Amino acid sequence: MEFKDLEIFQMVAQKGTITAAARELNYVQSNVTARIQKLEVELNTPLFNRHNRGMNLTPEGKKLLVYSEEILSLTNEMKKVIQSKEEPAGKLEIGTVETVIQLPYILSAYNKKYENVDMSLISGVTEGLQEDVLNHKLDGAFVTETELHPDLVSHDVFKEELVLISDLKETSLDQLKREPFLCFTEGCGYRARLEMWYKDENVKPQKVMEFGTLETILSSVVVGLGVTFVPKSAVSHLVKRGVIQCHSLPERYSKINTIFIRRSNSYLTSTIEKFIETIEQFNAGTI
Repeated sequence: MEFKDLEIFQMVAQKGTITAAARELNYVQSNVTARIQKLEVELNTPLFNRHNRGMNLTPEGKKLLVYSEEILSLTNEMKKVIQSKEEPAGKLEIGTVETVIQLPYILSAYNKKYENVDMSLISGVTEGLQEDVLNHKLDGAFVTETELHPDLVSHDVFKEELVLISDLKETSLDQLKREPFLCFTEGCGYRARLEMWYKDENVKPQKVMEFGTLETILSSVVVGLGVTFVPKSAVSHLVKRGVIQCHSLPERYSKINTIFIRRSNSYLTSTIEKFIETIEQFNAGTI
């Protein structure tokens, strides 16, 4: 059994067809088919159920998928461990919530200093990003501070003030409680804070509308679709333009920390160690 066999197996499991997996891997279909058959012979069990619409994992295939993800993750970590401590290289996959406004300064400083690192950034909500870090899909992530899984460790990044924002029409805080609430999907830390405020005020939002990007949420607030709850730093440009109003809520709802998380039991590779060092330098004002 080779690592490449496991990579091909994972891709077929993800895509659901030999054709799609071969296209993604840039292999010929016959090669993918042969590799899967080779695995099934070695393990003496079928890994996929074949049907007209494609392929799905058998119970044995599902077990192999769990182990293969762990094996390939450890393999990638092993490659990173042997890198030079002073000259990190290879991949660095970072996740972030959308509202870390100062993040580009950190990324830029890191990228300029460590040019051999191939860095990628994925956005999401706090709960989903935590799961991705735990499952080795991300090396680390910027998230809203919350109760962490015991296998995660955190590093302080920013302290934020959350504000309730609305369009320019004259209104009171009580009236805003009845406006549609515009937010990210479940698992967003800012959404959880405002929902806590609604609950404590014995208010149920008239309507909750979920969006995929911060830009869409803010544009929708500007035109009067509803209200949202975001870091004040994320809307300072809209305040300067005079197109929104900010409304303060009590500190227990509005004060929040952005943290950087990583797995506590993963080896601290040079790529991630230097990234954390860059975060600390930014906080100290030295970059």
